[in-house]
Amino acid sequence: MGALSDIKVLDLTRVLAGPYATMVLADLGAEIIKIEQPVKGDDSRAYGPYKNGESAYFMSLNRNKQSLTLNLKAPEGKEIFKALVKKVDVLVENYRPGTMEKLGLGYDVLKEINPRLIYASSTGYGQTGPYSRRPAYDAVVQAMGGVMSITGQADGEPTRVGTSIGDITAGLFCAIGILAALHERQRSGLGQMVDVAMLDCQVAILENAISRYEFTGEVPRPIGNRHPSIVPFEPFSTQTTPLMVAAGNDRLWVTLCELMELDIAEDPRFKTNPLRNENYKALRPILAERFMAKTGEEWQKMFDEAGIPCGPINTIDKVVTNEQVVARDMILEVEHPVAGTTRIPGIPIKLSRTPGEVRKAAPVLSADSESLLAEYLGLSPEQIADLRDKQVI
Repeated sequence: MGALSDIKVLDLTRVLAGPYATMVLADLGAEIIKIEQPVKGDDSRAYGPYKNGESAYFMSLNRNKQSLTLNLKAPEGKEIFKALVKKVDVLVENYRPGTMEKLGLGYDVLKEINPRLIYASSTGYGQTGPYSRRPAYDAVVQAMGGVMSITGQADGEPTRVGTSIGDITAGLFCAIGILAALHERQRSGLGQMVDVAMLDCQVAILENAISRYEFTGEVPRPIGNRHPSIVPFEPFSTQTTPLMVAAGNDRLWVTLCELMELDIAEDPRFKTNPLRNENYKALRPILAERFMAKTGEEWQKMFDEAGIPCGPINTIDKVVTNEQVVARDMILEVEHPVAGTTRIPGIPIKLSRTPGEVRKAAPVLSADSESLLAEYLGLSPEQIADLRDKQVI
């Protein structure tokens, strides 16, 4: 039984940020009722690639969920939705601010129906501010939030991060906010609104870029794969594969020099990290030349034994077969009723007593409508068939 097995969630989210948040909750045991548009479903069902007509994109974000189609513009659909709200703990949506209010289903309405409801909204710019009604996607907030401006090769163009970090961080912060609100509800007995903006989350993860700007007055720029404050902390070419090396303090620096048989640990230009930063252009060629003396595998073995953090730059095909990744159950097989067997990422949160579990693959559209309406609202097969005929579900 998962840690959140007593929590019921209505999930109105689409595409990535919201579904990622509810997937985190689902993996930890929460029951997720995913509300989708009749016929069309979540927008991401149309994103390829496909297997037997099922979207890989959708399947990567919606495991452990149940699919209920519901037309929220239809009066009967709204009544069904309100009846469900009475029976759940959490509602998550990622519409633009004002959309739920136009439907007559905003937080102020729903909290009267269920005062214990945690209402989470994950949007591009949040519920307040001059941009709140703007649409947003991941690449837009990566650009506006500064992340692209510090990503890429030195003197190159600003670059989008390879994964959809704008969406994913919003999903993670949304899940954290929901868990905090659920914990507080144990004291107060009341729900509350959780307001998470993708742009806010990008600013929050800028790490030390803002403090560096504040301290120096210099606007951070892309510097490639090196660290802006720590040296050496970047990949080096070897006789075989490149190796990412992170000597994060002076002790590791001394060890690295000893292993590489370089008599520069006490060099006045390189003795401390600030000095190595200052004299980076002189140090980098010395290290680069020495790394070419051995294979990446040879350096990896030496550094592992000495406790110097390092690793190869793995491509995805190597990640899914990596012995550490596999040992941690981070690549799992699931059986989808249409797409068949597929591999997906595992659960990164490992709880000792109440571990998370991938119980089922992502649902086929409307796969659970009948069972959910019967279980939660006591509707008969005839009533459900009537709702289908009216295109309510």
